Amino acid sequence: MPSALDTLLLGVRSCLAPLALTMLVAGCQALPSGSDNALGDDPMAGAPPIERGLDAQGLSGLLTAELAGQRGDYRRATLGYLEGAERYGSVALVERAALAARFSNDPQLLTDTAELWRTLAPDSEAPTRLLASLALQRGDWPEALAQRLQVVARGGQGELTAFVELALGERADPAPLLELMRHHLARPGADEHPQHHDAELATALLEVAVGDTTSAQRRLDRLAERSPELPALWLAQARLAQESGDHARAREAARRGLTISPGDPRFALMLAQSELRLGNIDAAEAQTDNLLESQADNQELRLALARLYLEENHPEPARRLLLPLVGEIDTPALAFYLLGAIAEAEGEVDNALLYYRQVPPGDEFLPARLSAASMLIEDDRLIDARAFLRIERLRHETYFADLVSLEVELLERAGRSDDADALLDRELDRTPNDEQLLYLRAMRAWEAGDLEAMERDLGRVIERNPDNVTALNALGYTLADLGIEERLEEAREMIERAHELEPGSPAIMDSLGWVHFRLGDPERALPWLERAYGAMPDQEIAAHLAEVLWELERRDEARALVREAVERFDARPVLDDLLERIPELSP
Repeated sequence: MPSALDTLLLGVRSCLAPLALTMLVAGCQALPSGSDNALGDDPMAGAPPIERGLDAQGLSGLLTAELAGQRGDYRRATLGYLEGAERYGSVALVERAALAARFSNDPQLLTDTAELWRTLAPDSEAPTRLLASLALQRGDWPEALAQRLQVVARGGQGELTAFVELALGERADPAPLLELMRHHLARPGADEHPQHHDAELATALLEVAVGDTTSAQRRLDRLAERSPELPALWLAQARLAQESGDHARAREAARRGLTISPGDPRFALMLAQSELRLGNIDAAEAQTDNLLESQADNQELRLALARLYLEENHPEPARRLLLPLVGEIDTPALAFYLLGAIAEAEGEVDNALLYYRQVPPGDEFLPARLSAASMLIEDDRLIDARAFLRIERLRHETYFADLVSLEVELLERAGRSDDADALLDRELDRTPNDEQLLYLRAMRAWEAGDLEAMERDLGRVIERNPDNVTALNALGYTLADLGIEERLEEAREMIERAHELEPGSPAIMDSLGWVHFRLGDPERALPWLERAYGAMPDQEIAAHLAEVLWELERRDEARALVREAVERFDARPVLDDLLERIPELSP
């Protein structure tokens, strides 16, 4: 049953719009008049304190939050709801705060809101799942897993196997994830959870990822004794066998999976892959044909099979799978792209070009044009490549700047920097206010050491679009990094403006921290850099954070950070520069 406060809040929300309108219409009429009591005692001085429901301050805060939300000021709305939620311990208000925070473009605010939500509603899965999702968005895989494990510990479903597959696909470090999973499985009563097999499978996948295939196999064998009917078990067995190079055992596991889950395309794909790796091309194609007979209209399956054959270096079966898609009305873009790649691999340059040009706007559009132009350049047809891209710009105006940028990149790769600069200048003469091309030319000027030209182009972008976050941050950061003392305040203002527009950006947080450091305030710089590195681990941010820690006499922390970053990042130019300037930081 809702509390009296929640009922009152519902009433406030439902009557808010007319109430706000009344306040606006009343205008000055609602102001207190010069009554006889205007200078006398407060008539409410003797009123008893409000101990239940909404007091005046609480009501005012909620009205402000509602009005802010209606105006699209979601950050202010969130803060208002949070204040009310803390004041009254209201779950309804913190849920409303979470909804507003989702639109605030401030991940930290949403995280803080979710934390309060979990405090006020400890039995609810929703805030924990939200925290897991936020951790995933910022690439903090261990934290995301830890939050999911909290859901599991409360009896919920964490979908741990799917999570681990995603993490490994994104090349997350499996070691800390494995430590969390093993700790979870070691809890008393963990094996009594109805989804215990999910945790076991996820752990086995992580053990394979760290090279501990023996432990993974033992774990899967134990699970097979307890729950042999689980399709996911046999899929994991097949994958483990493939990873170990035992393709015959992978084939048997895939067959076992098909007996449990007939028609499951995952097992059919695994079986076909096993046959291919065993050299049984005819058997693989027979398996493919059987699968397609039952799912003839499944375009995604046909594409997946074609990619499988390509990955195993069998282009002809892949081509046969893809060609029927070309005659359909809704031919997938990927089909044209893969057919182009097959033709290119076979040396059929003109045929490949035909396929690449048919890739429609979408995810594969630019990769197809890049492949086509690169192919022509490799065929010693640079002029044709440039003509192709010029025609594509005419055919697809919405991709104009992208295609110019692509041609600039290809010319640079070919050692034709002067031609790349000439192309940019020529196209900007035609479209002088194209922000993407102005930004590209500015970055090229910066790489060439021409700060004046860089500032001129970025300044033009900002002049036309004062809310261009990328340009504001780029110019502000550059001025801060160069340490031009008389322009540091200007740099700070630009970066702060960028942060107002995009408060959740780790790159802008890094810029804020760095400009404060350049202004001689390492204490103020530190929290910004810590937040930036936590949200987006990067060698440049690591270098900035380490230097600030060093300046603050936190030498051991600085060295530990440098040691971790050196191990983590292969390319680390900013970090290497820091170590040249401060050799004592070397691990």
